[in-house]
Amino acid sequence: AICPLHGPMLTSNLDYYLGLYKTWAAYEVESEGVAIAYCTVYGHTREAVALLEKQLLAAGCPKVAVTDLARDDMAEAVEDAFRYGTLVLASTTYNADMFPFMKEFIDHLADHAFQNRRVAYVENGTWAPNAARAMKAKMEACKGIENIEPVVTVKSALDDDSRAQIAELASAIVRA
Repeated sequence: AICPLHGPMLTSNLDYYLGLYKTWAAYEVESEGVAIAYCTVYGHTREAVALLEKQLLAAGCPKVAVTDLARDDMAEAVEDAFRYGTLVLASTTYNADMFPFMKEFIDHLADHAFQNRRVAYVENGTWAPNAARAMKAKMEACKGIENIEPVVTVKSALDDDSRAQIAELASAIVRA
């Protein structure tokens, strides 16, 4: 039996629970898939994320979990980031930085020793898109992060160039 300080006493199926503990303690991937965490102001970053999600699923990605950090439960996004092997961070540029909800999200990841994952970046900005640089710099606090290229840059709204970048990123994620 496993008798934790908090939670139920576990008396059966112990191999299952010990396997989960081993996965979590080693920061290994629990399930194949991609977590996408995003922030949007006018909806254009959400449109870019929706296109990426559609292309990932069409390319055979088994699961894509999408979270709007300003409107959904951020704890779910943290859970998904740890569950899947690939994380996509998508943020609008805000005051030459990333959107505040994204900053908070990355802080949560770093506070929980997020590591050993592949991370891709999507930034949006009209005059000087800068969110990807800021997100990459903040993710340096996490160990074992492999950045996936290309970084997608959306200049306000999707156009042919940013759609092509998203297609290239989707291919890179599926190949990784």
